[in-house]
Amino acid sequence: MSCCVLQITGLIFGAVGMLGTLAATAMPQWRVSAHVEANLVVFESVWEGLWMDCISQLGLRLQCKLYDSVLALPPPLEALRALMCLAVLLAVGAFLVAIVGVKYSQPSKERPQNVSPFILVAGVAFLLAGGLALVPVSWAGGSIVRDFYDPVVPAPLKRELGAALYVGWASGALLLAAGAMYC
Repeated sequence: MSCCVLQITGLIFGAVGMLGTLAATAMPQWRVSAHVEANLVVFESVWEGLWMDCISQLGLRLQCKLYDSVLALPPPLEALRALMCLAVLLAVGAFLVAIVGVKYSQPSKERPQNVSPFILVAGVAFLLAGGLALVPVSWAGGSIVRDFYDPVVPAPLKRELGAALYVGWASGALLLAAGAMYC
């Protein structure tokens, strides 16, 4: 019975981690403008994501623009995109395999510990997806913190950690927890 509870809990963690990884990939709030000067009135906020930049003016009007060219993107941004897309694909695949594994590992009277091989595959896939999600989020977070404390970077170009990074960290942790439960 505890095996079934662990599998269902892992499936729930995996589903929430998968959806969170997808949300973090799509969100434009990876890097948000930092207001480090003495200005009390801030007229606009800048959000930078993997796919677009957004500008919020006085909190009333939001304008977002997709990046024009994939070839014009800086290589770190291309790498972050690729890793997050791989993490999403792997998380979706792990979730689907986990559903099949839970369905086919129902205990019976003949075999009370009937565990499907899909369960182990789902666990490894969740662990890989969690690691793949944590790498780009941590990489982006580290570069934001490094640039924030760099005295060479002008104050208007300094950025803070955005909500997408926190969603990514939580999602990566949930995917790792789901993988650990299945393994």
